[in-house]
Amino acid sequence: MTLVLGVSGMALSLLVGMNHGKHLAKTWGKPFIPIHHMEAHALTIRMVTQVEFPFLVLLISGGHCLLAVAQGVHQFLLLGQSLDDAPGEAFDKTARRMKLHIQLAATRGDPLSFQFPFMLSGYRDCNFSMAGLKNKARQHIMRQEHEHGVEGDGIIPGVYDLCASVQWGITSHLCQRLQRAMEFINMRDMLPLDRRTLVVSGGVACNSFITGALGVVCEEYGYSLAVPPPKLCTDNGVMIAWNGVEKWRSGVGVVPDLDAIDIEPE
Repeated sequence: MTLVLGVSGMALSLLVGMNHGKHLAKTWGKPFIPIHHMEAHALTIRMVTQVEFPFLVLLISGGHCLLAVAQGVHQFLLLGQSLDDAPGEAFDKTARRMKLHIQLAATRGDPLSFQFPFMLSGYRDCNFSMAGLKNKARQHIMRQEHEHGVEGDGIIPGVYDLCASVQWGITSHLCQRLQRAMEFINMRDMLPLDRRTLVVSGGVACNSFITGALGVVCEEYGYSLAVPPPKLCTDNGVMIAWNGVEKWRSGVGVVPDLDAIDIEPE
């Protein structure tokens, strides 16, 4: 049996888990394999379908937005990341302010009814930024509340249109940055032409509207789209265990000196 422990996340919970894991490893003479949370998300797809290295991976969650080329079990080339808020953060804060589930409400609205900034349009990289969109959504909500006299637990009249517009704004930003990454990969010949796959994982990958739009980009650039089942996209212990299996099989990541390992608090 292999002992597996996440090494990136909240400090106190990780410290307790790490110390207990070290105790078990010493007591029972088992290997200790540290796991990075986002690497685990990236490789979960390989548990349910055959995806060979290298592949492009987009990790979208409440705390992260990362775009990388997965070159091996423990080898990733980072192309872009969140500069401020992650997609899930923008969804959650806006949904809480509007008092409903954005993805469900968006199905009843017009995604072009509210205007949102086109983030990082002047930046020649593959990074992400959701802070401007989140702040603009708050401004739209406050303006609607003021215009229609909405107070307390009241809901603004244009709530469905605003939800659809927020979802569209986040989706279009993800697609635009992904498109830049695919162009960069083409220029540098970083993935084989006959076997190009985009893996999308993380909690926001459960949003079918977003994955559908990413699928359109994939079709345009000749990629196959691979998304784990929703229960494996959100944070779960299975992905941590699977990453441990991948590392054990590949012979990487096993720590011989337990005193040398430490947590990486966010």
